Amino acid sequence: MTKILFFILFFTAVYLSAQENHPNVDERGFLVKTGEEAPDFKIVYADGTSPGKLSDLRGKPVMLQFTASWCGVCRQEMPHIEKDIWQAYKDKGLIVIGIDRKEKPDAVKKFAEIMKISYPLALDLNDAIYTLYAHPNSGVTRNVLIDQNGKIVFLTRLFDKKEFNELIKKIDDLCN
Repeated sequence: MTKILFFILFFTAVYLSAQENHPNVDERGFLVKTGEEAPDFKIVYADGTSPGKLSDLRGKPVMLQFTASWCGVCRQEMPHIEKDIWQAYKDKGLIVIGIDRKEKPDAVKKFAEIMKISYPLALDLNDAIYTLYAHPNSGVTRNVLIDQNGKIVFLTRLFDKKEFNELIKKIDDLCN
């Protein structure tokens, strides 16, 4: 019983400490909110190419998919992103960028190949991009939908089919 109480107190202290360091973090670990301008960053794909910064993509809707090869939920969600979002909306102007947390280019390229995705994966080697959007100790699986003006219009966490369908509806609204 003492060990259980210790673990509860320990994890509560860690959680509260994280909240103090990031007072704007929400219950799902996001540091950003819908309606806000998406934090800007330089995009570098796993193949070394770069389309520039996120802000350079204004005029088109953009979906950021935070992912990693070691993330089981990401692996579950990625085929749906490929089929139901990327393949369905890429010709309607949607840009999808997977942002891989803390993995080297070769691992990221292999991950894309294994997952059979054709949307690009960008590098976030030191977690600098992820921590613009979410608390560093929160789970990786999340999507950020950004409108043509650079405003965040939808946020998802984990892979919930109902929420994923709401994301698709928002994408459809932006692209049509």
